[in-house]
Amino acid sequence: MRLIIMPDTHSAMRLAAGEIASLISSVSSPVLGLATGRTMEGVYSDLVRLHEKQGLDFSRTTTFNLDEYVGLSPENRNSYHYYMNDLLFLHVNIEKGATHLPDGSAADLAGECAAYEDAIKRAGGIDLQLLGIGDTGHIGFNEPPSPFDSRTRCVTLNARTREQNAGMFGNDPSKVPDRALTMGVGTILEARGLLLLALGSAKAAIVAKALEGEISPEVSASAIRLHNNCTVILDKASAALLSEETRKKADFGSH
Repeated sequence: MRLIIMPDTHSAMRLAAGEIASLISSVSSPVLGLATGRTMEGVYSDLVRLHEKQGLDFSRTTTFNLDEYVGLSPENRNSYHYYMNDLLFLHVNIEKGATHLPDGSAADLAGECAAYEDAIKRAGGIDLQLLGIGDTGHIGFNEPPSPFDSRTRCVTLNARTREQNAGMFGNDPSKVPDRALTMGVGTILEARGLLLLALGSAKAAIVAKALEGEISPEVSASAIRLHNNCTVILDKASAALLSEETRKKADFGSH
């Protein structure tokens, strides 16, 4: 695992965007796994900047998002389809047909999950999977416990996760859907590279648990330590509770 600790939130987000841009520029037909949430907003803003100012070309890129709420149509403003269009897809030269998210409004959710797995395989697998980490230690919506061989499936969201995501729903956790479709931990681990980004002091405890605690289905983010090509980017605040031993192994970036 490659651990990079940046001075602040802005520099951490910019570094993550740079890692993604480097892949897009160096692979002939890149396949990206994407994530959502407040942590990623600055990453996508910077990718749009790189497209507009430096000509970063998305025309050969294919994307697969980690998850989507059950019951929300792609047009719903709280859906992750809407989020991705609003923050990235409509601002770069990516083909609409090359962007993929699970359909949370599908009549057959199990069938949708199986089709999503097949689509990833047909694309040749994911080159780089972007990840955040939730308060329950989840990657994607893999709430505890999530077996490390789990595949794309429908899950029930933890109450803490619904509280964490309530900001997009008028700060009312009861309005957050109680189910979601998510790539499984096993699906995520099959990506050729992983890039986890965590920001802010509120993430410090769960980051320390994921990176230094037991590797366990109770903290699905701990599974990234089993991957042979994983980069973790933190800011100083999210890294604050890491042990001195772990910090000695980290790279410390600059602005």
